[in-house]
Amino acid sequence: MSARAIVKSVLSGDTVVLRPKEAPARGTSAKERVLHIAGIQAPRLGSTTREDEPFSYGAREYLRALLVGKEVAFAITHTVDASSQRGAPGQSAEREFANIFTAPPGPGQPPQDVSLQILANGWAKVRDGVGEGDEAVRRLGAEEAKRREGLRAAESQAKSEGKGLWAEQPESQRTVSFQMPQDPLTFIAEHKDRDIDAIVEQVRDGTQMRVRLILDDHTHQYINLVIAGAKSPRASNSRDGDSSSAEPWGEEAKYFTEVRLLQRPIKVRLLSAPASLGASPLNAGPTPAAASTTLKGFGNGGLPAPSAGGASVIIGTAIHPNGNIAEFLVGAGLAKVIDWHAGILGPHGGLDRLRAAERTAKEKRLGLWEGYGASRPASNGVNGHSSAPVATTKGSDFDAVVIRVWNSDQISIVAKGDAGEKERRVQLASVRGPRGTEAKQAYWASEAKEFVRKRLIGKIVHVHVDYIKPKDGEYDERECVTITYGGANNNIAEQLIEKGLATVLRHKRDDEDRSSQLDKLIVAEQTAATEARGLHSSKDVSLPRIVDASENANRATSYLSTWKRAGRHNAVVDFVSAGSRFKMLLPKENTKITLVLAGIRAPRTARNASEKSEPYGQESLKFASRYMQRDVEIAFDSVDKQGGFIGSMYSGGINVAVELVKEGLASVHTYSAESLPFGKELMSAEEEAKNARKGIWSDYAGESAQEAPQDATGALVAEYLDVYVSAVKDSEPFGFSVQVLNDNSVASLEKLMSDFSLHHRTPTAASPAGFSPKTGDLVSAKFSEDNQWYRAKVKRSSALKKEAVLWFIDYGNEETLPFARIRPLDSKFKSLPGQAKEARLSFVKVVSKDSEYGPEAWRRFGQLTEGRKLVANVDHREGNLLHLRLIDPSDPNAADDPLACLNADMIREGLATLDKSCRYLAAYPQVVEKLKQATEGAKADRLGIFEFGDVSED
Repeated sequence: MSARAIVKSVLSGDTVVLRPKEAPARGTSAKERVLHIAGIQAPRLGSTTREDEPFSYGAREYLRALLVGKEVAFAITHTVDASSQRGAPGQSAEREFANIFTAPPGPGQPPQDVSLQILANGWAKVRDGVGEGDEAVRRLGAEEAKRREGLRAAESQAKSEGKGLWAEQPESQRTVSFQMPQDPLTFIAEHKDRDIDAIVEQVRDGTQMRVRLILDDHTHQYINLVIAGAKSPRASNSRDGDSSSAEPWGEEAKYFTEVRLLQRPIKVRLLSAPASLGASPLNAGPTPAAASTTLKGFGNGGLPAPSAGGASVIIGTAIHPNGNIAEFLVGAGLAKVIDWHAGILGPHGGLDRLRAAERTAKEKRLGLWEGYGASRPASNGVNGHSSAPVATTKGSDFDAVVIRVWNSDQISIVAKGDAGEKERRVQLASVRGPRGTEAKQAYWASEAKEFVRKRLIGKIVHVHVDYIKPKDGEYDERECVTITYGGANNNIAEQLIEKGLATVLRHKRDDEDRSSQLDKLIVAEQTAATEARGLHSSKDVSLPRIVDASENANRATSYLSTWKRAGRHNAVVDFVSAGSRFKMLLPKENTKITLVLAGIRAPRTARNASEKSEPYGQESLKFASRYMQRDVEIAFDSVDKQGGFIGSMYSGGINVAVELVKEGLASVHTYSAESLPFGKELMSAEEEAKNARKGIWSDYAGESAQEAPQDATGALVAEYLDVYVSAVKDSEPFGFSVQVLNDNSVASLEKLMSDFSLHHRTPTAASPAGFSPKTGDLVSAKFSEDNQWYRAKVKRSSALKKEAVLWFIDYGNEETLPFARIRPLDSKFKSLPGQAKEARLSFVKVVSKDSEYGPEAWRRFGQLTEGRKLVANVDHREGNLLHLRLIDPSDPNAADDPLACLNADMIREGLATLDKSCRYLAAYPQVVEKLKQATEGAKADRLGIFEFGDVSED
């Protein structure tokens, strides 16, 4: 009586493993049966203790291709007591022999005898010992004896044709290594980025298998392969069908993989060895048995045991012709995505498809996710207790302004459009920044905080709330977010981790509170670790020593004179104590100071609960706090009794003290303000606040407003000049020099330069011995670029260095020259006034030269002006400085648009911005509107500084 089953695998050219056609019951393993094909004998495959017999691999491969995965009919012919065979104690007591048949080749034809097909192709021999003729009939029966005669005939035919075992040429030698590679990292490197042909020989569980790699025709290598990106539950390793040790859905996952991959040809790509990534080794369990093992009834057919030495697994991908098995397992709910394989899979497409498959499985509640979402608590409480449901912002998106950086993974933001300007302290999702008192950690913590500050402070960023971290003891509930900036193209967390300035949090496998960009973060950490960046480096680092120059008055005084002479200093606002008092850090000097704004007094704020703030003290502090952690410029005036430095602070070129007074949040200290260069600005700002009844002047009842003096910031009468830009300043702030072109000036300068050149060829023009020019002197100087003599004015002179800083009064260039290239200016050349006039672009502020687009702005201005005769309108005069609107008469737009100008062109190309500090803006509304339109055009086209988004709030 025959039965039917599916061929699960082929152990050798004459032995198969069968499984039932029906899928096993949930949680149980499929019962299996090892059958030996009756009447034939094929060569035996090798193992760890013996070599392959000749043609054994070819015989196995023929039968594997013929039967695996197909339904067959079989009839047991006899059994043999295994105790009489070679074997080891504990093996099955019986070996079953059977006739096996496959489906008919066509309608109306009989089933095909597998043994006959094997013999006809020369991959086995007929077993001896049953005799022939009457003896065979007596021992086997007439029908079986007749069948054996057919087998011998097929064998004779194959032998005569030289097929299979009977080939005239011996089988080519093949090296088969059953042990894992001794150096897996080197082995992986040798086969990097290569898809290797392979055969799955055993399935341990859904994502772990033993694979024969076919490296070439003569070299085969066995490895234990762990599928990258996914992990299935543990399956049972018992040989008697007991699945009690399996995890839920473990048997189903194993069956899923076996049905699709076992003894199927696949492509394997080796990605990593677990030693380098901390991957878990294979689950502990019984070692697979040798290839010749037979089991009683339905059972497992084993494989050669892996080596006990070296790495036990290699991580890689297994690609079936239909796709990656990991995706199918995850999509069926029989495996979960492994976050930490993102770094391994990053170069090969990452985990995107696996994540999508997992989401689908969750939505359909398949397999491992059968109870997904059914009884999840509203939030995770302290010590495992769930807290009461609360309104959550999880999953929300909004734009915000970064107002403070606490450390590398925590910042404070204010949502854009929030009228109440409520501060929200948020944490970067799945990120941990460096902390601790240990020197190396402290150093990288400082570097990481500064990295975030430079990129985010004061910027508009996009915020996505990934999850809510619940309150835990003294720690408040906190939103964990992903923050992108620059047009949402730059993830600050990813940048931090990639530079080694933070690490990725290790989430529990079932913890779904994680960053939406977790895979990218893991890849970034892998990159940082590989390249030994930041926290992953082995170099010794320590924080620089920061000196407190405001420790006392004597120390502050020792710094004052040097710093005061140096002019403005770059600084960072570290803390705001009050409206006019700041803690500052001077990075270049590795110094911290206390800065008190000169010329004003801000209302006091309460320092503790027992104190009371003065009226508008909190408002003044809040206004000043907008400069927290901003890059500013400071200038020094004097020192107070406590060691605080009294001086001025500028943010974006705007005097902060003037802004405070203008908003009515500070009053002017008249006596000290009179000695300041910006004292008049302070007085005007206070008068403006009084008239507008702002802040502390809200109840002001002073004298009636007198007739306003003539407005020095009003529009000037149009004054168009033909000019030539003769020089552009090489330092901040942006400025240039022009020559006004009229007949008299051009002719006069040309005659002077002709006479000047002839004069310096005479011996009388030589410089007297020991000549030392003084600041403010008019001199002759030999310009280094063309070695010609020009008129110049001494800006600074150093007798010690024997050199002077000169400004060439006819062209506007500035250069430092040695005394040897300087001579006294003959009096006959002093009558003609200097032809160069200092100027700036009216209404606009060119981007800082130190910024990313600064060099491009300077270069572009040169392209627009070099060698061109321009028309300039004087919009404002600031002492000797002209505020000019430059017009190119050759520009066709200038003929149609009276407001067309180079000022607007610089803004339109994203290389300048509207300068809101210009006090005459209101007098030119049409021009300002033109410049605003240019700004919107630059933003829309992402030009210059707007390449990554709107930075107008910077």
